[in-house]
Amino acid sequence: MARSFHKKERLTAVSEINMTPMIDMAFALLIIFMITTPLLEQSIQVDLPIESVTRTPAAPETRFQAISIDKEGIFYWSQEQVTLDELENRIKLLAQQNDPPVIHLRGDMTIQYQKIIEVLDLLKQSNLSRISLDTRVK
Repeated sequence: MARSFHKKERLTAVSEINMTPMIDMAFALLIIFMITTPLLEQSIQVDLPIESVTRTPAAPETRFQAISIDKEGIFYWSQEQVTLDELENRIKLLAQQNDPPVIHLRGDMTIQYQKIIEVLDLLKQSNLSRISLDTRVK
């Protein structure tokens, strides 16, 4: 019996999908997204708001409490000079009120930003959320 070395018909359908090109494409897209995503996050441009001359008048029953920080970093409760510990105690007393006043936080433009953050942290710890950061109008 003679052996036949004929190939099967070439026109038969392939029953398997070659996955290698699809995996290569998936990895290429993954690398592209991994590289471009951080670049997109850093290029977000934000136009900061400019305060207008017209201000919304406060409701007549609204009470205010001013906390100021001068250029030497000294804290003031209204017009009275206080230490950071005294300021913390006064803020805690305000937080105990049923309707605490709006806090006007005023800081000299030359002080370190950390001073403002310290006061904001004290207000946040006392759950006071009605805060106004005062600025100058150009």
